[in-house]
Amino acid sequence: MRQRPKSLIFFLFALFVSFCTIVSAQDVKSSKTFVSGKVIAIADGDTVTVLTEENEQFKVRLAGIDCPEKTQAFGNRAKKALSEKVFGQNVRIEHRGKDQYGRTLGIVMMGNIDINEYMIAQGVAWHFKRYASSQPQEEADRYSKAEEIARKNKKGLWVQDNPTPPWKFREDQKNNRNP
Repeated sequence: MRQRPKSLIFFLFALFVSFCTIVSAQDVKSSKTFVSGKVIAIADGDTVTVLTEENEQFKVRLAGIDCPEKTQAFGNRAKKALSEKVFGQNVRIEHRGKDQYGRTLGIVMMGNIDINEYMIAQGVAWHFKRYASSQPQEEADRYSKAEEIARKNKKGLWVQDNPTPPWKFREDQKNNRNP
């Protein structure tokens, strides 16, 4: 009779450990790192500065998009659109790594609004397809669709017949400086 309770206890313990391991693995698999704060500065159409509750500032480069440069057509309009939407607002940043300048790459969320996607839909940003393979597929599809609709409706920079993508503009600027 003593063996059954010990066996039952051992079985329940093993079951509990297995359950905890499965739950923990699921949490790790689906975990996303978020940081919340207030947008205190807008550098351009795809870069903001966020101040956390701990009074830490950090720059965020909006992942998955690329906006016209400040000196490029629609560059100021992109900055204005981003500023009007998020400046002074509390946002959540889904951390996606760091860029070559040490800025946080992230998805900026204001409530349920994906601000990165919003910028594309407003016609002031390209879906940066060069990095689409590092995006979740559903997100890459949404960003591509937003760009397709903005292009079709000639929204924002898409009123131009053949707008120059910012990566091409930067390359041309670099080549002009280094003949």
